[in-house]
Amino acid sequence: MVAYFVGEKSRGRFKKSLAINVVGFFGLLVLSTVVMFAQTASAAETTTAGLSLGSGLGYIAAALAVGIGGGIAVASASSAALGAISEDGSVFGKALIFAGLAEGIALYGLIIAFMILGAL
Repeated sequence: MVAYFVGEKSRGRFKKSLAINVVGFFGLLVLSTVVMFAQTASAAETTTAGLSLGSGLGYIAAALAVGIGGGIAVASASSAALGAISEDGSVFGKALIFAGLAEGIALYGLIIAFMILGAL
């Protein structure tokens, strides 16, 4: 993106900069995956702290279940509900329903996180 902002601001330059960023991101993602799984069998079984790779990924999954599902749902639904209420106060009941549905998704994520942590 730096090349786009420093140079001439044209559509072709933006596409080139975006393509370089996407290729760089996914290249780094593939490289980190290869490095993570390129361990020997004994090193992958347990680390120095006594945790396995599976338990570490389980903790990440539990965090994502709560953070991603709940955060996105509550953020988008609640901000839209507040905007609608500020324009027209009579839509409070409908807005509250949509915010409650988003909170339900957050609670489902929390339940799934507890189930994942219980399995570890």
